[in-house]
Amino acid sequence: MNSRERVRLAMRHEPPDRVPVMCQLALGHYFLHSRRQPVDLWFDSDALIDTFVEFQQRYGFDGILINLPGRPQSWRDWVRERRASGRGERVTWQTDLVTEFPPDDNGHTFLGDGAPLPRADYTRVDPADPLTYRTAGYVWNTWHAPDLFDVPADADLTDPRAYPAWFTRGLRRARARCPEVSVHAEVFSPFTHLMELFGYEDALVAMLDAPATCHELLAVLTRMVAAQVRCLAPCAPDALLISSAFAGGGFIGRDMYQEFVCPYERHVAATVHEFGVTVYTHTCGAIGDRLDLMAATGVDGIDTLDPPPLGTVDLARAKDEFGDRFFFKGNLDAVNEMLRADDEAFRQAVLDRLRIGMPGSGYILSSACSVAPHVKPERLRTMVGLAAENGRY
Repeated sequence: MNSRERVRLAMRHEPPDRVPVMCQLALGHYFLHSRRQPVDLWFDSDALIDTFVEFQQRYGFDGILINLPGRPQSWRDWVRERRASGRGERVTWQTDLVTEFPPDDNGHTFLGDGAPLPRADYTRVDPADPLTYRTAGYVWNTWHAPDLFDVPADADLTDPRAYPAWFTRGLRRARARCPEVSVHAEVFSPFTHLMELFGYEDALVAMLDAPATCHELLAVLTRMVAAQVRCLAPCAPDALLISSAFAGGGFIGRDMYQEFVCPYERHVAATVHEFGVTVYTHTCGAIGDRLDLMAATGVDGIDTLDPPPLGTVDLARAKDEFGDRFFFKGNLDAVNEMLRADDEAFRQAVLDRLRIGMPGSGYILSSACSVAPHVKPERLRTMVGLAAENGRY
């Protein structure tokens, strides 16, 4: 049985030969452990995908998550200067924006004077104005480099035709290179887009002070995400992940989740299902109190499932209550069990998840959230070995 078949069966609650293993690696992990520079991985789709494939093979994972959109091959034409900065690298763009790349973390873009990129003001924002959705500090969530690429400022991002062919370049390259591996693509939840549009603190305030405006924006953002789904789904991903990182209990309670997240993620999930593609949600932290609400969005599975102390999900209880409804991916504490624990504690944590998660299928062994940059590579190979030895059906 190949990796693609193994993950597909697990997502369908059918027994594969063994529990599949598929971790999302923090980009900083690739930066530290690959031969390529962070700038090239962040902006060069071919370099990124080739690195993803290299690490999937290195660790023996059953799947790859393409968690950055594609890039135009001409991105270097926009670079004015590229030089070392501290332990990392600094890129100055033709537009005077600056992106700083530490050696073990995502790139961060600033104005030329070092000031943060501007965000929308919820007291004055116009949901009907297309330029609202091209605010410099926000649009990185789609392009990761505001105002650099060949997308008109007034482009209607609710229309799939507005997205250039390079938007799906990474997914198409991964699919072509890995016909026997489970390849997943990612879109952001409309709620995540709202958080990025205003900035996290102001977005939380906006939901209290201007809920009607938030709903107007979420409706437009949902159409944008649906348009991105319509670009990605025809490229044959095995699943689409809705990244909804900021919808856990550390940010909003159940009532706000039901009001500002559920209806919009439900629309996204329905759009994915139009293509017959599996869809699941990535939400970090405290979600043990809202698995029923997540079920109401119509997604097929849940990613992360952070256990205490990082989150509130007890895998055995979640499996008992929702194991027939969802496939589960994760629950291995990325900090306390993968990064900080000694080798025996790590081994026991993996065996514990296999014991709880594997009965009846519907489980993919994974870190709860992204594998931290400094997790030892040999631990990831150990995970696969333990699944091969102890996760057989």
